[in-house]
Amino acid sequence: MNQPIDKPLQGVRVLDLTRLLPGPMATLHLADMGADVIKIEDPGVGDYARTMGPVRHEVSQFFVAVNRGKKFMRLDLKNAGQREEFLKLAEAADVVVESFRPGVMDKLGIGWEVLKRRNPRLVMCAISGYGQDGPLAQMAGHDLNYVGLAGMLEQNVGPDGIPALSNLQVGDLLGGAQAAVQGILAALIGVKTNGRGRFIDVSMTDAVFAHNIMPLVAVNNHGRTAPPGHDLLTGGVPCYNVYRASDNRFMAVGALELKFWEACCDVLQRPDLKARHWSLGQEVGGADAMAVKAELDAIFAQHSLAAWTEKFSTADCCVTPVLRMDEALMHPLFQARGMAAQQTHASEGKYWATGPAVKFKE
Repeated sequence: MNQPIDKPLQGVRVLDLTRLLPGPMATLHLADMGADVIKIEDPGVGDYARTMGPVRHEVSQFFVAVNRGKKFMRLDLKNAGQREEFLKLAEAADVVVESFRPGVMDKLGIGWEVLKRRNPRLVMCAISGYGQDGPLAQMAGHDLNYVGLAGMLEQNVGPDGIPALSNLQVGDLLGGAQAAVQGILAALIGVKTNGRGRFIDVSMTDAVFAHNIMPLVAVNNHGRTAPPGHDLLTGGVPCYNVYRASDNRFMAVGALELKFWEACCDVLQRPDLKARHWSLGQEVGGADAMAVKAELDAIFAQHSLAAWTEKFSTADCCVTPVLRMDEALMHPLFQARGMAAQQTHASEGKYWATGPAVKFKE
């Protein structure tokens, strides 16, 4: 049995002033890595996530999901005495994370210039939609706006040509949470090496834009992006696509490499399709690619999701079922790796929680 190990951020203290999703998810990751996270909310409604969605008793499952493993504190930062209390906490902290509009922390009297005078080793991370400067710095926005401006949403369309609304908030979670964690960890290393803290400006839109690689490659190769649904990874090849089973469920075929496509064709009992692959000259998004996709549409429609899952269970060709979240929670992969487990919340009772996304061993 694996013995518990000291987590790498043990001893790091984080003051979390953020709300909703991006900031709380970032500090959740830090808490999972061992940081002592103190979530500071105003004395009124606090974090709006508390009441987003159904509330069983006191708080929503949204709030529970992104704030586990944290301590909680209420402070009115407009009150001079409580503001000073926060500044005292910052003197002993390693990290402050905030997600107000640019300039709000300065107006409250707890901006970067004030904080670094009180604690020169402090790392401060500001998460915003469009960055601390630039023409949109003061504009309000949400995930949909960030991915739309960054050129991502245009590439993710449904069969009707309308951009599809993903239930994974890429701007908030990649742009806000992951970019913030990356910057914070880098800055903490900087403190260790040279003793100086620093300010981190995280723009959720910038981060999505920086990671929008395939459309950027298309622009460099062809002068413009591919039509939505016709690029290599958006539906332009039959070997990397989703197919509807007979019970209206879907299978994900990710046989991008030729060896995987060949193995997939064997399971489908269509060896004649092996040579019709993009790496062998099939035009991405072209007539032959769409013709082969139509053939696979017909083949997958012959059996249920469970039947196809069984057929592909022993084939190493990147073909898997498209699961619902309730099914994923029970899947042996997430059970075996401790990624899905039931926990008990003080007021809300039992709930499903995800495990830490990053695991450490000694």
